[in-house]
Amino acid sequence: VQLQASGGGVVPTGGSLRLSCAASGRTGRWNTMGWFRQAPGKEREFVATRLYSGEGIYADSVKDRFTISKDVDKNTLYLQMNSLRPEDTAVYYCAADRTYYSAKDKPFEIRNYDFWGQGTLVTVSS
Repeated sequence: VQLQASGGGVVPTGGSLRLSCAASGRTGRWNTMGWFRQAPGKEREFVATRLYSGEGIYADSVKDRFTISKDVDKNTLYLQMNSLRPEDTAVYYCAADRTYYSAKDKPFEIRNYDFWGQGTLVTVSS
């Protein structure tokens, strides 16, 4: 089982990027998939997650700027990031779990995800 994140890079403030996370191997069905990030010297934090229902849940810091989506057939997760800011600079990790989480199950907590990708670096220049 492997989660392969890609799409990171260097963009100016206000720019856009789209991250992808492809699941491969004997994955079964990933019912909850999300994105987390870790900036230098900081702890890993929640960015967004997509529930089995299709609902997207976002951290307040990225709400209205980032959009999470999923190609169910390809088992690939995306994160469209617009209006990027220097404080968005971080390594972005995708995470997946087979649990059918709902919003009340706190899907923004790291401990709720069993599988993690290797991360892709996003750098927003000021």
